[in-house]
Amino acid sequence: MINKKVSGVLDALSGVSDNMTLMLGGFGLSGIPENAIAELVRLGVSRLTCISNNAGVDDFGLGLLLQKRQIKKMISSYVGENDDFERQMLSGELDVELIPQGTLAERCRAAQAGFPAIYTPAGYGTEVAEGKETREFDGKMYVLEYAFKADFAFVKAWKGDEAGNLIFKGTARNFNPNMCGAAKITVAEVEELVPLGDLDPNQIHIPGIFVQRIFQGETFEKRIEQRTVKTKSI
Repeated sequence: MINKKVSGVLDALSGVSDNMTLMLGGFGLSGIPENAIAELVRLGVSRLTCISNNAGVDDFGLGLLLQKRQIKKMISSYVGENDDFERQMLSGELDVELIPQGTLAERCRAAQAGFPAIYTPAGYGTEVAEGKETREFDGKMYVLEYAFKADFAFVKAWKGDEAGNLIFKGTARNFNPNMCGAAKITVAEVEELVPLGDLDPNQIHIPGIFVQRIFQGETFEKRIEQRTVKTKSI
């Protein structure tokens, strides 16, 4: 029987070191690998390149790594919730590559599928396309974008089994599935880890072939960036 379960987050992050390129799933603060991020902070690894849709907030998510100056480069789409990110970017301390959101997702998916590159219409005629190969298909211009190359991908799922099969929930299905198998090693943290055979095969979003290590997270804060409450009308 295939068993990819590890004892905890410490074993899951074995081999992570300075100067690595990491993928981190999630959308905003939804579905981020909270336990893996906390362990990266504790380990003190530095000069990281992080590929993530967003950069967390000042005191949560990837914002915790930014606080400790552990990230040298961010490859992201949306970074507007983090003041520390802005300060580091404007001062030149942090290298930043902003990518259209769909392009970010597809560059992950290309790496997952083993494709070296993709053509996308997003960004043609803008600064995004400067210095890149462009090509016309059926009268429309496209930009060549290369698949990401990452050492580790850290993803968070709702449920998983010991073989690495994963089920995501809600907004966590943004970016997390595309990052599975898109790096040399994919580490999945789950809210509930069950024995092999407990998951309905028809409900599995990512098969275990794309996952190398899986563990059950200890705590998940599941913070919301901006909580909006409807006011009661009188």
